[in-house]
Amino acid sequence: MSDTVRANGLDIHFLREGQGPPLLLLHGATSMGTHDWGAQRPLLRSDFTLYMPDARGHHRTVYDVREGWSRTTLVDDALAFADALGLDQFHVMALSMGARTAIELATRRPDRVLSMLVIGPALRQQPAASVARRRMDPDKLLEDEPVWVSELQQRHDPHQGEGSWRRLLEAIREDTQHMTEVMPEELRRIRLPVLLVAGDNDPWMPLDEAVRVKRQLPEGTLLVVPDCGHVVEAERPGIFNPAMTQFFRRTRSAA
Repeated sequence: MSDTVRANGLDIHFLREGQGPPLLLLHGATSMGTHDWGAQRPLLRSDFTLYMPDARGHHRTVYDVREGWSRTTLVDDALAFADALGLDQFHVMALSMGARTAIELATRRPDRVLSMLVIGPALRQQPAASVARRRMDPDKLLEDEPVWVSELQQRHDPHQGEGSWRRLLEAIREDTQHMTEVMPEELRRIRLPVLLVAGDNDPWMPLDEAVRVKRQLPEGTLLVVPDCGHVVEAERPGIFNPAMTQFFRRTRSAA
């Protein structure tokens, strides 16, 4: 079911499906839930009620990024979204930008999160800032990846206005250049089951960084997926999906 809810000054668009305890699915930068989680939703909706919000400035959650855009605000949005729907506690699965949102949410309110699966969260300015400069340049993408640009235009421009795909990329890239680090003492406050997933060739979260983050999580487990980049759940679902299913069945029973 597609719906909107008013939260943190936005009309947040989201999809809801399934039955069971709430599972919040947070998509990656420039993406949307139905795109990122297509191979996972059929496996989860018999055990969970899935909530897939569009982040501000993405797809159908309308917001002009020229008014200011930051990852910190995404955390405020996620908490306000849960509050507006009466979700006192929930599980989380998140990718990339959404994974950083999930981790910061859990550092603020660990009492709200029952368990968390996060893929490729960039928690340090480097290498994220350097990667963003290379990979999120709209002019370069128009030359090198016109198919992806077309997808971004179709995803965002009908709802956000013409050229919004470009403005969104520029806003995310700029925020990455000033991104604050999630500190070890913050990670140690996340005393709940966490499955951290990393591709062994992920430029946003190199393997040594994934190991560092895992060591700070009191109940953390690290899954390293071989021959894989950043978007693990789409690139290697044959490895990711069984690990995801096992993790959530175990944590759901414990919760």
